[in-house]
Amino acid sequence: MIIEFTIPGEAVAQGRPRASIKRGKVQMSDPVKSKDFKSYVKLLASQNRPKQLLSGPLAVELRVFKPILKSFTLKEKEAAKQGIKRPITKPDLDNHAKGVLDAMNKIIYNDDAQIVDLVVSKFYSDYPRVEVFIKELS
Repeated sequence: MIIEFTIPGEAVAQGRPRASIKRGKVQMSDPVKSKDFKSYVKLLASQNRPKQLLSGPLAVELRVFKPILKSFTLKEKEAAKQGIKRPITKPDLDNHAKGVLDAMNKIIYNDDAQIVDLVVSKFYSDYPRVEVFIKELS
């Protein structure tokens, strides 16, 4: 089985968890921006969920498309559209993946620990988005 869907809009990287103390206990929570993005991903993933959660080993490919910068020259913009010029700016690629993969837990698969192959790429585009491809390997 192969599941494919697109998350429109600019990707939000997983932020550092915040710690707070309530009633003498430490509580960890996601930053608001990360939490909102995960909710958005969950909604889109639920529209593409399989009848049964995927339970075997999985291969996942994520393509993160960031907006083309306004400061680019015409030549740089064209190179970015063709995939020749690629983003080397923060946030880190692994932080983009973490938020998307965590959000799909219990919706597409039981746990993101099932992912045995992961390919994550960053590109520029006029249409920021994240393209998600999930393939069962068994």
